[in-house]
Amino acid sequence: MTQRRITNPALFICDLQEKFRPAIHEFPKVVATTRKLLKASQILNIPVFATTQNKARLGETCAELGLDSPDGVKTVVHADKTLFSMLTPEVRQGIASLNTQQLSCVIVGIESHICVTQTALDLLDAGHKVYVIADGVSSCNKEEVPIALARLRREGVIVTTSESWLYECVGDAGLPEFKQIINLVKETNQSTKESLQTLCKI
Repeated sequence: MTQRRITNPALFICDLQEKFRPAIHEFPKVVATTRKLLKASQILNIPVFATTQNKARLGETCAELGLDSPDGVKTVVHADKTLFSMLTPEVRQGIASLNTQQLSCVIVGIESHICVTQTALDLLDAGHKVYVIADGVSSCNKEEVPIALARLRREGVIVTTSESWLYECVGDAGLPEFKQIINLVKETNQSTKESLQTLCKI
């Protein structure tokens, strides 16, 4: 029987809030990659976790992601936090509700060297497999990004691209969902190229 290559995937969206838009290097490209992975999450039935950092001061998650909107993607948890790591008690409880020992966690969001890094390290410590999407993370200072990604690689995180991860997640062109995934790849070809050119200069 044909099976997906990556087992128990889960998408983690870290602090993509409107007030960060002017400050974060190439913020729209991070949002574009996140939207692509959210569409994939619907095709592949991947659970989604999202956080905001100090929402009272920094505002809601960007509306174009459509998280928990009537026609958008329903999250397992969409939590506000003051922790830098996404692994708040609410998120840990949401992970436990999935009833699996190990998730394959894919992380997008900001900032690469702070919240993304601490989330990735905490997920590793909790026994999960962790992917960070290089065309889906950024920081205020672009120079922080390659340093953070190099550190995460040394710690055991898999740093990859959104397209590579999607193909690895499916793993087999014979799966019924593959046709929808290839259509998504074609549909987002230009935005993916732009995100790679601006965010993946390592």
